[in-house]
Amino acid sequence: MEIYIVDAFTDVPFSGNPAGVAVFGDALPGEDEMRAAAARMGYSETAFVLRLADGSFRIRYFTPVEEVPLCGHATVGAFSLLLNMGVVCEGQSCLARVGAGDIGVDIRGGLVWLDMAKPKELFTLDPSDARTLLSMFALPQDACGALSPAAVDAGLPDIMLPLRDRALLAAMNPDFDALSRLSERLGVTGVHAYAPGPGDGAAGCCRNFAPLYGIPEEAATGTSNGALTYYLYLRGKIKPGETNLFIQGEAMGRPSKIYTKLTPDGQGAPVIRVGGRGVVRDGIIDN
Repeated sequence: MEIYIVDAFTDVPFSGNPAGVAVFGDALPGEDEMRAAAARMGYSETAFVLRLADGSFRIRYFTPVEEVPLCGHATVGAFSLLLNMGVVCEGQSCLARVGAGDIGVDIRGGLVWLDMAKPKELFTLDPSDARTLLSMFALPQDACGALSPAAVDAGLPDIMLPLRDRALLAAMNPDFDALSRLSERLGVTGVHAYAPGPGDGAAGCCRNFAPLYGIPEEAATGTSNGALTYYLYLRGKIKPGETNLFIQGEAMGRPSKIYTKLTPDGQGAPVIRVGGRGVVRDGIIDN
């Protein structure tokens, strides 16, 4: 199979978050073959894409260790590649059939916008777990300020870890083994840390850690920033209808720009969309 490397949530090669993307015309490979190919690629996720007869796209996502139901940056990467190949075009609306359900994808102004799963806040960490979490990152116990860590799901469950400022975000020093054990016990993918600012149109800066899934740190995470948008909306920090910009990946030398938008639907949980650009690099033949 031919697997392309796409840098997602950026328009600069070797920035953003790289994903492997392979496109098929007849059928997807077997699960074991996809898992092995993803492990050889070594990226946080590799997307395997099949165009269906009705014009929709079946996408399966694999980390180096297992399948996940949805991946925002790999979806941006997949549709950036499809746009580059001429399979989709500017202004087109598409349907992606993924493990988390069917999601809408729009190509607008060179950005790939995708729907997140219906967001839900799962739980707030109890004080003991919150203290343990901060200790795992070598952070002071007052690092969160007035906010509290909580688990939120917009396709994948993550712990939102709010921090008072960017200095604390930069100083994080994770204990990956302890974080893996906590993630497994709480049933989450990992931790998405956030600090407000830095201005210039950016709502905040983020870092994401998911060692339980073989991802020590990730440069851009669409689902996590979708979850963060809902977390901040519930706390009055984000307004409906506005486009929000989150910066991620600076600590890894791969700065990423992730756009989000929250729109009330009048029926409970709002609709959250995540957008970004992608840069297609060379394809490789995986045997």
